[in-house]
Amino acid sequence: MQETAHPDALRAFNSASVEQAKEMIAACVALPEWQQSLVAGRPYVSLGALLEKAAALSERWQLSELESALQAHPRIGDKPKGLSAESSFSRQEQASVNGHDAALRQALAQGNADYEARFGRVFLIRAKGRSGEKILANLNQRLKNSDADEIQEALRQLRQITQLRLQGVFAR
Repeated sequence: MQETAHPDALRAFNSASVEQAKEMIAACVALPEWQQSLVAGRPYVSLGALLEKAAALSERWQLSELESALQAHPRIGDKPKGLSAESSFSRQEQASVNGHDAALRQALAQGNADYEARFGRVFLIRAKGRSGEKILANLNQRLKNSDADEIQEALRQLRQITQLRLQGVFAR
């Protein structure tokens, strides 16, 4: 589901200074090398070309990039604090998680704790379009993964989140 870029947003990105362009995409993923490489690929003729380059760059990510990026992600079910672009994206992405369901909130908190104890990092999932119940089911399923399989799944989720956020930046 690729959105159409707002022409002014893509034009602004293409003509911005390096620092301004990096600022435009910084909230997509907290990986400065990825941001730098994407900015260095300008100008982009279309949103599709930009997304394709972004996806190709994200295929290089390994565990170190995952761990760096996770520092900017709140736990599923936690309400992101602050006014940053990252917080805004997280609030939108987790909008389907029902914060009024105490049992679900408790189950997600317990699942997050179990995941962190098992894998040593925050559980990451593309929350946009998923209900809290679906996220919880996915979390419980992923707790059964091997360490290697879970690293690959978390990287897949990070790539999806990054692509969705990038689309959001250029759809404005």
